[in-house]
Amino acid sequence: MAHHKSALKRIRSTQAKRLRNRYQAKTTRTFIKKLKNTQDKAEAQELLKTVTSMLDKLAKKNVIHKNKAANNKSKLARHVATL
Repeated sequence: MAHHKSALKRIRSTQAKRLRNRYQAKTTRTFIKKLKNTQDKAEAQELLKTVTSMLDKLAKKNVIHKNKAANNKSKLARHVATL
């Protein structure tokens, strides 16, 4: 167990960041599933904009790797194009 005040604070702040990152990543995954299940092209295009933005934010904050974000965006754009 940590004994220094700074170490205890680091534990608290790391836990808060971890929860925030997990929440944002899970929300993004939910939106991706919603986009994949959408059959309406107009609705899918709007969702694609939202999901792309979410993926970019996660990659910027290093929650996910930038290449993973790029791969996801590419696959989703192809999916929307085929509708």
